[in-house]
Amino acid sequence: MKKSPSRARPKTASKGGASKLRIIGGEWRSRQLPIIELDGLRPTTDRVRETVFNWLSFEVPGARCLDLFSGSGALGLEALSRGAKECTFVELNRSVAQQIERNLSTLQASNGTVYNTDALSFLQANPAPFDVIFLDPPFRKGLLEQVLPKLDERWLAANAYIYIERESEAQLSQLPDHWQLKKEKRAGQLTFALYQVST
Repeated sequence: MKKSPSRARPKTASKGGASKLRIIGGEWRSRQLPIIELDGLRPTTDRVRETVFNWLSFEVPGARCLDLFSGSGALGLEALSRGAKECTFVELNRSVAQQIERNLSTLQASNGTVYNTDALSFLQANPAPFDVIFLDPPFRKGLLEQVLPKLDERWLAANAYIYIERESEAQLSQLPDHWQLKKEKRAGQLTFALYQVST
């Protein structure tokens, strides 16, 4: 897939060193990995990740996962640590995508693949069904409304799960009728929810 140029500049690391991402469960529990400091990059917090993966505790092992707006890669890396069969990471910013690749290499994780492209371009490729899809797009850009209809076009395996993070003031509209809301919580200005495709 053609790589997209990056327009965002990584921040300079603080005096205390580069920011770190901590894996909170599974094979790599407590491992800390460097992440790029970047405006708008907001890794899913430990508390939210713990809740989400408790929701998905029986679904992630052996699953094919897609982390569509990867950012730090926190969700996809957590899924791999907890036994996902494989995870595809999609990230537009080249530096951030390269950091995910370095972290996968550090973990000796050969079952993670990184695409340096935007989500919509990725979804125009030949579809492959995923069991679990993580959607944590940049806020206030209307990206969920653009990608949700495309995901429903042969990207979802039977009974697939879709995890969505969004700003709490944003309302999801036009969700497919066969997407069932399973769990939803709010943490400050963030709302996160888990849906399942019914067949």
